[in-house]
Amino acid sequence: MTIKTRFAPSPTGSLHIGGVRTALYSWLHARHNNGSFVLRIEDTDLERSTDEATDIILKCMDWLGLDYDEGPYYQTQRSKRYQDVIEELLETDNAYYCYCTKDEVENMRKEAMKRGEKPKYNGYWRNKKRIPKSTEKPVIRFKNPLDGEVVLDDLVQGKVVFNNEELDDLIIARADGSATYNLSVIVDDMDMKITDVIRGDDHLNNTPRQINILKSLKANIPNYAHIPMILDSDGKKLSKRNSNASILTYRDEGYIPEALLNYLIRLGWSKGDQEIFSIKEMISDFDIKKVNKSSSSLNIKKLRWLNQQYMKDINISKAVKFLTEFFDMKNVSIKDGPSLEELIEFQKDRVHTLTELAEKSVFFYSDFDEYDNKLAAKHLIAEVLEPMSKFCQSLEELNDWESIKIKNIFESTINQYEIDFGMLAQPVRVAITGTGISPSIDQTLYLLGKAKSLVRLHRAIDHIKNNTAS
Repeated sequence: MTIKTRFAPSPTGSLHIGGVRTALYSWLHARHNNGSFVLRIEDTDLERSTDEATDIILKCMDWLGLDYDEGPYYQTQRSKRYQDVIEELLETDNAYYCYCTKDEVENMRKEAMKRGEKPKYNGYWRNKKRIPKSTEKPVIRFKNPLDGEVVLDDLVQGKVVFNNEELDDLIIARADGSATYNLSVIVDDMDMKITDVIRGDDHLNNTPRQINILKSLKANIPNYAHIPMILDSDGKKLSKRNSNASILTYRDEGYIPEALLNYLIRLGWSKGDQEIFSIKEMISDFDIKKVNKSSSSLNIKKLRWLNQQYMKDINISKAVKFLTEFFDMKNVSIKDGPSLEELIEFQKDRVHTLTELAEKSVFFYSDFDEYDNKLAAKHLIAEVLEPMSKFCQSLEELNDWESIKIKNIFESTINQYEIDFGMLAQPVRVAITGTGISPSIDQTLYLLGKAKSLVRLHRAIDHIKNNTAS
């Protein structure tokens, strides 16, 4: 049998990191078994679903490289099919109209609790035959079996047993006639011939109800794998409304998609002590049965470290595209400065993300108006005036603007004045970048170019003179 999985997000908010891990595990399980992967948009919540959220889901899947073999399917386009199944369940006496109000159902639950029983709908309309009048809008409930049990051999959780007597008759159609989640999802899985359902363990309690509906329809029961949730740094469940959990946040912060997928596969699954996996290795090594049962916590420091490893071998063309968009957004012209290709090769080993690379490289293209007061007071001081002036003069006389020759001049200067490396390096960094941090002095000056370098060095020298004059 060919394995077929699906990822079925609801477009009611941003696609967050927990949802992406579910998509990744489903995708890997399909690819590992030479199966197929389906994308389905569960957009039946008309009040909360938005076209914007749907667009974000599609863009995220594309950015992450999680290609799908079928879809995207949209539940809003399948309403007629759901209605047909509901009618079938009514005709086979597996469903019934329920006229109870919300208050009446709530009282039933309260009374059950008083008796020490599980709070649930008591099945009042279960065996009453009544066709609704045109003015009535009852819900439709599924007739859950009254006895027996549902045994679930979960691929992650192991054997889980549910007693049918503890399950109430769930609503499969709302008062307006629309299908509920538990009905639409099983119809979709049935029609799309999904063999393996991988989803969060918050859906575990829905599973026995869905299995019972599938049995009543004489449909095949898929394998289920309920994976534990991802918690934030405070131990709380990640939310769609938490921007820190949104995948777009990671994209915009300059994380590499392969690094993010690498991080996510390790949130609940492992292979020895191996930390870094290529996509090919993920596909070949992943085993859904080896996923841990316990929850995992989001660790941004670990993600940043992993992304840094990927930065060293980053796809240059993709990085150029990101930097181009970043500088455009910041209104920074890159015409007068090093090529982005040169910049990436120069900076990639020193940063954690593409955004960090861009932010630390703005000075190559855009000048600054003033120095940080603390840095200037610490480094642009009278003691460095003479060696800095000498260094600047030697650079002016340099005909071939090459990194090695700049380095030789720098070393010659500190040797001549018998000063420590940092005594000259830090003032030069402040002069050139406006900050106290930069890559190697020689490479930085080389990429910045002779003209810009000399202008900024002279400006710093003037600053020292003006602020140390007696």
